Amino acid sequence: MTDSDDPDAVSDLDTASTVRMRWNTPLSQEHADLLLRRLDIRPGSRILDLGCGWGELLLQAVAAGGTEGPVPTTGIGVDTCAADLQRGRELAATRSLSGHVRFVEQDAATWREPADRVLCVGASHTLGGTVPALKALAELVRPGGRVLFGDACWERPPTPEAAAIFGEEALPIADLVEQLRSLGWRVLHLSTADQREWDDFESTWRAGRQEWLLAHPDDPRAGEVREKLDAQLSDYVGVYRGILSLGYFVLGR
Repeated sequence: MTDSDDPDAVSDLDTASTVRMRWNTPLSQEHADLLLRRLDIRPGSRILDLGCGWGELLLQAVAAGGTEGPVPTTGIGVDTCAADLQRGRELAATRSLSGHVRFVEQDAATWREPADRVLCVGASHTLGGTVPALKALAELVRPGGRVLFGDACWERPPTPEAAAIFGEEALPIADLVEQLRSLGWRVLHLSTADQREWDDFESTWRAGRQEWLLAHPDDPRAGEVREKLDAQLSDYVGVYRGILSLGYFVLGR
């Protein structure tokens, strides 16, 4: 979600999907604050966010670590979407963080510079999937560091329809925890997105396009947009609402 009430914010259909979102994950501000506390970000830390999008969580992490003093906290966000990265740079500028956070247009799977704290939330696919991501993160977090890993998981056994939408990558949450353990990670914190967070995430993901549709009912693209929005809402409430979750893990090794 965003605090912007600018009607021009949804004039562009190409960017409407994310314009009303704070971050591209089911996460409340209260939950984010908890995760950042569990990350225990120390002053002077270097923070890396892989698949950062526009980097809202990264910006908050850097601010939590502190940017004053002789050794300020710094951050690097890595993503391939130029528009999202530019949005991140603009957000950083509005919070006087431009000198502390750098956004890099690059495939996350090719990044090799380690950091004290590493974020990978809803972005395991950028590293090849859950297991390859967890192996890659082990190489990117410095000794004694921590990782915030967010990944889709099943809270309840999926129906065939739900499994067809999300494929075989998502695991039952108990299996995901066991996967973490088998790869040498210690789970320092575990929480999952609750139903209100999911509902808000799904709603804000569609909100910009809904607003665009209401403002442009006669646009040649309106029919297709309407059909997609209706199908997405039907899938959510009829297929995977209350079944799919997002697990947030603060990890050490």
